[in-house]
Parts: sequence; C-alpha cells; structure tokens
Amino acid sequence: MIDIITIGELLIDLTQTSCDSNGIDLFAATPGGSPANVAVAAARLGACTAFLGKVGRDSMGHILRNALASSGVDITGLLTDAAPTTLAVAASDNGRISYSFFRGADALLSPDELDEDSVSHAKFLHFSSASLTAGPSRSATIFAARQAHRSGRLISFDPNYRPSLWVTPEDARQWMTIPLPLVDVIKLSPVELEMITGTWKLEEGSQFLADKGISLVLITLGGRGVFYRWQGQTGVVPGVPVQIVDKAGAGDAFQGALLSRLCARGEQPLSDLQLPELEEILSFANRAAAWTCTARGAISAMPTLEQMSACPR
Repeated sequence: MIDIITIGELLIDLTQTSCDSNGIDLFAATPGGSPANVAVAAARLGACTAFLGKVGRDSMGHILRNALASSGVDITGLLTDAAPTTLAVAASDNGRISYSFFRGADALLSPDELDEDSVSHAKFLHFSSASLTAGPSRSATIFAARQAHRSGRLISFDPNYRPSLWVTPEDARQWMTIPLPLVDVIKLSPVELEMITGTWKLEEGSQFLADKGISLVLITLGGRGVFYRWQGQTGVVPGVPVQIVDKAGAGDAFQGALLSRLCARGEQPLSDLQLPELEEILSFANRAAAWTCTARGAISAMPTLEQMSACPR
C-alpha cells in the first residue's frame, strides 16, 4: 500500500536571489509546489509516496518530473498537458516575500483523469488550497478527497493561503472551509487559523476545527514550534533554532515528516496515538522544517533520514 498520495500543484519556483552589477534582479529556478514538496519530504524520510498532478510538455515539466522521480516519488499519476508548466515568482519587497503565480498545467487536472482505485488505497491523501482556487483541479481535488474519505482513508489538508491566487479573502475562506468535514489532520498558520475560524486564539480556533471533526489540529508558529490539539488536549512542541538561509518549503517539510512518522505506525496511523508519542513525532517534524531552512530551495532542501540524525534537537 502507498503511504501518502499528494494531489495538486507541481511548479517552478523563481526565487529572487540577488542583483547583478546593473541592478537587475536575479532569480533561481527550483522545483516546488506545496503538495509535491510534501511527497518528496515524506519519501526522503522513508515513506512510500505518490503524486497526482499536471505539468506542461516543456523543459520545466521535464525538470519537475525528474525531481520527483529522483526523490523516490511514484509519478505514475503525473500527467502532461499542452498548457505550460506553472511558475511561482517569489520576490522580496523590503524584507517581505511576495508571491505571483503564472498558472498553467497544474490547474487543468480533471476528475476523470484520476485513478480512483489508487486514491482509495493510500493511508493518507494530502492536498493544499492552491488546487482549490480555480479550474478543473478544484473539482479533481474535492473528488479525490471525497473518494478517499468514503474508502476510510485519512485526509491531510494544508490551507497554505497565498493571497494572489484568490479573488478575495472571502473566496479563499469559503473554499478552504468546504473540505473541512473530510479532513483528519490539518496544519495551518495563525493567519489561516483566523481566516477560517474567525479567531487568532489558538485554543479557541483549534476547538472550532475539532468541532468540525478534525482529529489532529496543528498550528505552526515559526521558530517557536507548533501548537497541537489532539483528543481534547493541547500543547506546544518547541521549535529548533537554526541559521535561516531560506524558509521555502519549511512547512511542507514539517508536513511530510509528520505524515511519514504517522504512516510508520501501521495501517491505522492515528489509532491509539498517545500524547508522548505525538509530541515526539512533532519534535521530529520541527527538526525537518528547521533543516530545510538551512539551505536554498524547497524540494532540493528536504532532508533524508541520515541527515535528520545530524540535525540538532
């Protein structure tokens, strides 16, 4: 059985790195896309993962296909389209990172292109909200989540709010809310917590999500670690201090590490999970996120199990 199937965007991240002697901005092109990052992170940490999505029939699509395959991700469900591969441009403005997206093939995955059987035979199906923004991929993602849920599989969701992908914040809130009754594990930032629940308070917001039927609620707090709500209990697992080079993909590394360790527990990843074990798993996920921050890129920075053994605790 496949441990984790992720569905959604696989794209090229164009990240501003410096300027040349004429003051022209220079960008590095690296493989990325939140669900793809999660698939790679989990695969490098020992999980059996697969990815469902679309890239263009162009050189960028070829690069992305090779990036996943070389990391051990099953790409049987990675399709190609006449539309170009999607690009995401990350630029710095007075120290703040802003994202612009040039959507292409990733938004064109349709429900009839999915293998229903494979979706139903993974322990986890994971997705983010980018594939809920527009196009056939919105229907494909919801279809896959409902199919996996009906089959008794676990659903992992990362709202991963990117303002430039949505018409309005209210549009984002609406579509981020629709999948919640299907979700078992959610990871979100304080900004996303307030957007979805109407409150920035961790206890109150996490209870709102638990009342929707979500078993494990995780709110990432950057260097401070992660807040959790599990079976009525809450707490914070501290982060790991590192010298930050690039934060790209840190949340996805956290998610991939989390899901890989949960899947290692057996056929029922959340069954009989006790608080001490959960906190150990979250500590491992924090370390994976920290490691990713020490190098540039997202997929290229995801740690292996061997590297994790050298990561500070």
